[in-house]
Amino acid sequence: MEKFAILRTPHEIYYGRGALDNVGLEAVARGKKALIVSDKVMDGLGYVSLCQDHLKIEGVESRVYQGIESEPTDRYVSKGLELLKIEQCDLVVSIGGGSCIDTAKAIAVLAKNEGYIGDYRPGCEKVKNKPLPHIAIPTTGGTGSEATDVTVITNTRDDIKMMIKQPAFMPEVAIVDPLLTVSSPQSITAATGVDALSHAIEAYLSKLSHPMTDTFALSAMKLIVENLMTAYKDGGNIDAREAMSLGALQAGIAFTNASVCLVHGMSRPIGALFHVPHGYSNAMLLPAALEFSKEMCTDRLAELGRIFKPGQLLSNEEAADIAVESVKELCSQLNIPNLRNWGIDKGAFDQVIQKMATDAIDSGSPVNNPRVPTQNELEELYQICFDYQFKTEAKVK
Repeated sequence: MEKFAILRTPHEIYYGRGALDNVGLEAVARGKKALIVSDKVMDGLGYVSLCQDHLKIEGVESRVYQGIESEPTDRYVSKGLELLKIEQCDLVVSIGGGSCIDTAKAIAVLAKNEGYIGDYRPGCEKVKNKPLPHIAIPTTGGTGSEATDVTVITNTRDDIKMMIKQPAFMPEVAIVDPLLTVSSPQSITAATGVDALSHAIEAYLSKLSHPMTDTFALSAMKLIVENLMTAYKDGGNIDAREAMSLGALQAGIAFTNASVCLVHGMSRPIGALFHVPHGYSNAMLLPAALEFSKEMCTDRLAELGRIFKPGQLLSNEEAADIAVESVKELCSQLNIPNLRNWGIDKGAFDQVIQKMATDAIDSGSPVNNPRVPTQNELEELYQICFDYQFKTEAKVK
């Protein structure tokens, strides 16, 4: 290390089976009335009412905003903030996937700070006032948003996903209970699982990585590689679900402190313009981005290859090749679609490739990549990803 590094995490992290039982005790220490940010799926599963019950036992009132129907947008933030102010809530609790947690982060900050959420993008205003306390409870083993100081909100006017990163967006408390992830369907398990893997990989490859983030990233990669297929095939396997939840949490800690790279820079424009969920867009792009980057990060990719194929005597070049081919094979086994198979129209895609490449560069993430792409290289990568074939000609040996 040439200079000092920083490691930011929530003040408290609960993880493991039954961790949700602690939400009431953490809430009562921070407020009297909570706005629960969630969605209709979580409500239908009974998770929202279960959370309310825990709050009620400790004497904390609650109101629910469950208007989130897709990736987080500035409109969801505005509506949730309006309800919070009407109900005079002094605490925010999010329960759901990354969309719910990211929306709640923005609401907690704007509750104590003026303006539009986009005002707090990198290079713009700094958050001046301490946000409302936020307790984040993920229900997927994927985004890691419960442990990051990042929120990604779509500007609905300009169709741009705004990556907003400041310490104020870090939840005060993260409660990671794998029992809440058992209800995730196969498709969500696959997409969020590869999303978590991409967080760990990019944190490890990032130019901003440091020894602490490497520790979390390597542990996360191992947990995810060893357990994702089991969680996908047998959603009721609690051991696999617990490992995936822990892996996603560790990956979140890693990437919020080391930053992400090419995959995330490219995925945000796809999500903004074609409404592809974040986990899926990351999964669609990950293998091609690794192929593009491999020659500049062979030694680090080799560590991932050895996780996929432990106990083999391999050169770094061989292990790096195995890493890329194994990620491709994993995406194939998880039935990750390419952009065409997702249903994106090729003509519409071609019309916005230049904008997507520009927006990806402007996000600031690609510059952290081991190999930094040019505008033309990004446009070429988007074309490659549109019809990318995950299934390899031969199985990885």
